[in-house]
Amino acid sequence: MCVLCRKLVLLMNKSDLVEAVAAGMGVAKAEAAKAVDAVLAAVTSGLKADSKVNLAGFGVFAKKTRAARKGINPATKQPIDIPASTSCGFKPAQALKDALGG
Repeated sequence: MCVLCRKLVLLMNKSDLVEAVAAGMGVAKAEAAKAVDAVLAAVTSGLKADSKVNLAGFGVFAKKTRAARKGINPATKQPIDIPASTSCGFKPAQALKDALGG
């Protein structure tokens, strides 16, 4: 149950988040969408620039780099080269863990 928008949400997507922010701030969904987009853009640019974004009480987003490695194609059983890649990880803060009951 989304506390702010008072509806059952099994999986919160971006539009659900916008609706919750709009309800929490008492603003129109268009304004809330701008706020959500601005936060997501700031996190993205922070990861690109610094490779870490720390939101106190929420958690840390961190850029993770995977080295190139060898793999096996499961269909043909032939070895393949898997290129290096970059992804994003998230480590929740203790306050978030406590809020979730874990």
